[in-house]
Amino acid sequence: MLLVMLRRALLLGFLVLNVSAFAKPKYQPLPVKLDREGEKWAQKTLRKMPLEEKIGQLFMVWTRAEFLNSNSATYLQLRDEMNKYHVGSFAMTVHYEPPFLYKNQPYEAADLLNRLQGDSKLPLLIAADFELGVSNRLNGTTAFPNAMAIGATGRLQYAEDFGRITGEEARAIGVHWNFFPVADVNSNPDNPIINTRSFGEDPQQVGDFVSAYIRGAHSASLLTTAKHFPGHGDTATDSHLGLAQVTGDRARLESLELRPFRKAIESGVDSIMVAHVTVPALDSGPNAVATVSPEIVTHLLKQQLGFSGIVITDALDMGALTRLYATEIGREAVDAFKAGNDMLLIPPDLDAAYRAMLAAARSGEIPISRVDQSVLKILRMKASLGLNKARQVDLGTLDQKVGTPANIALGQQMAQDAITLVKKNGAVLPLKKSGTTAVSLPYQTMTEVRDQLLVVIVSDDVRLEAGRALEREIKMRVPDAKVIYTDEQLARVMSPEIIQAARGTTKIVIAVYESPTAGKMMRTTSGVRNSLSLGDDSASLMRQVLGNASTKTVVVAMGNPYLAKDFPEVQNYLCAFSAAQVSEVSAVKALFGEIEIHGHLPVSIPGIARRGAGLVLPAEK
Repeated sequence: MLLVMLRRALLLGFLVLNVSAFAKPKYQPLPVKLDREGEKWAQKTLRKMPLEEKIGQLFMVWTRAEFLNSNSATYLQLRDEMNKYHVGSFAMTVHYEPPFLYKNQPYEAADLLNRLQGDSKLPLLIAADFELGVSNRLNGTTAFPNAMAIGATGRLQYAEDFGRITGEEARAIGVHWNFFPVADVNSNPDNPIINTRSFGEDPQQVGDFVSAYIRGAHSASLLTTAKHFPGHGDTATDSHLGLAQVTGDRARLESLELRPFRKAIESGVDSIMVAHVTVPALDSGPNAVATVSPEIVTHLLKQQLGFSGIVITDALDMGALTRLYATEIGREAVDAFKAGNDMLLIPPDLDAAYRAMLAAARSGEIPISRVDQSVLKILRMKASLGLNKARQVDLGTLDQKVGTPANIALGQQMAQDAITLVKKNGAVLPLKKSGTTAVSLPYQTMTEVRDQLLVVIVSDDVRLEAGRALEREIKMRVPDAKVIYTDEQLARVMSPEIIQAARGTTKIVIAVYESPTAGKMMRTTSGVRNSLSLGDDSASLMRQVLGNASTKTVVVAMGNPYLAKDFPEVQNYLCAFSAAQVSEVSAVKALFGEIEIHGHLPVSIPGIARRGAGLVLPAEK
């Protein structure tokens, strides 16, 4: 009898072990919904947390998507810092060494995020800046053009699809929360940091596109962020470098800056990011930066606009704020939290910020009830994502969910429909294919050099990828096209060569790559600042070419559409609103008449064209 019982026990143990071994692992569930079980978990978790853990939940810090051995010094440092400060959230990015952004792969990103989730005591919220979709940071994903390009199409469905596809791919790699859409109204043509990141200059249109994006993202269970409250569109200063000011009275703010944010709140946006800007009409105090202003964050956003979601600061390491707290850097986190922010993004010194917040809570400067209020919001967000049940994603599904052919084709179509023809003289467009004589033998293709097309690519730095896809596409059509790259450092010395080439060619394309870049510093007559205007030497080169050959030249704005206001002599002007490869491909198709051009300006170009302008040019048959 004893032997029989022993055999049964061994058999039962064997079955349990095998069922456990072959049980399907749990992965993050969809959709986003806070159920009763999730609320119970959030409340119970909060009650059990010591103050040190509560403070850590308020911070979000960087993690860079890359392959890391679990025992490498880099990973161990990241893990230990996470646990030491009880960090509750990460912002996923990639390595950036200006001007170079080193994109990585979806598998590396998902694997790293899975490991961080496994090594954290509490589930982590993972956010990212996917303003152009996941392709902003990772290769192999669906590429989109900038928001202004989407605005140029006039199609709200595109904004909704943009949000949906970004959501599907982001959630597949373990990112729950996108710092998008940009709700800023780009009413200032000299704005160096918003520009093409905005859907346009009309607050109604911007609000509609913001709402559509939120709707699409939510359909794929991606959390959204409207930024940069209370509006960063009417500024001429990059807040990464200095303190920007939003002028105008309260009536103007209500009719312009605040309208898209109201629409975002009505649409159920999950979070709002507060900008490092001063708004005298809202808070006239000295150094009253919105991020640390109770009047703007608590009184306006939370009380007047009725926003009850998560309020998050813009990155606390940006120059606009750090300069004000240079002697006591940890204090900026305290003041931002006291102003009404729930989450503190990228403190310049995590240790100093954590210790300052902890001291303020222990002393009573920040009531514990106020800490609990924000921490509970964060825990509820985590529970709504189902992170209390399962934290990790299934790496085995990435090849099915990321970069699908249908989604990639749709991103390309958006870029094509955005192309806008602002000016044409009838003598340049469309360009003609030419230059190659086909032969039957391999490796013996003959190219006829006809000097019919000169392409000048103007960018911030010739070492960048800017223009490479455009060159490939053009040379597929005109193999003997002469392509010259230049930037502000080379423009003066290269001018004679380019002017000489321009004289001897039939048609000229000048593709200018100028897009918003955080913290870009240019030396100008008024000092060092960020600007989307061309440098003096590059502008001089442009004027020389246009002065001698404007009738046979087409200027293509691969980014900043306001470029033409500095070159009123331009006779043929095409806007792509984006430097993404999908926009490069689309621009070339438009130049050669392969697609109909039918986009419309979502902004006005002073002295050139008003919002809504756009010439229709049918495709060549």
